[in-house]
Amino acid sequence: MTEADAVEHARRLFLDEGHAHGCAEAAYVALATAYGLDGAGDSAPAMALNGGVAYGGGTCGAITGAALAVGRLVAGRIDDHREAKRVAREIVAGVMDEFAREHGAVECRALIGYDLRAPGQHDAFIASGLWRDRCMRQIEETVGRLAPLAGDDAWVEALREIDEAPP
Repeated sequence: MTEADAVEHARRLFLDEGHAHGCAEAAYVALATAYGLDGAGDSAPAMALNGGVAYGGGTCGAITGAALAVGRLVAGRIDDHREAKRVAREIVAGVMDEFAREHGAVECRALIGYDLRAPGQHDAFIASGLWRDRCMRQIEETVGRLAPLAGDDAWVEALREIDEAPP
């Protein structure tokens, strides 16, 4: 699956009229599929992460869903658990840094301006249409940045960058 295919898969999941997949689920499933992970179509591991974890406004679901997929990818490629955790953290931290530079924050509430747990706010957010463009763009960018890790060249380059980064 190419980067463009992964992004398109995320778009189809997130924008589906049935609204079955939130931001975290769309990012997770699209990346798990791109990475060829077992059970890639099962969004259950990410379902409570939408809206900044259970609509709590924390870290954007595009990032948290992607982090789950990255963790699974890295664990499958690096046998040493401690090293796998280090690499997974570095990859996700890099994406978070890029995301914050691009969007001004990584927290869902700051990104969308709604407290999704407050009465009526989730409905107002849906009615606003922000999710169709702003959230979709954030999912696309996150998936697009991480999907290439499925390939050997991008994987080796990511490891080289992590090893050369200052502590």
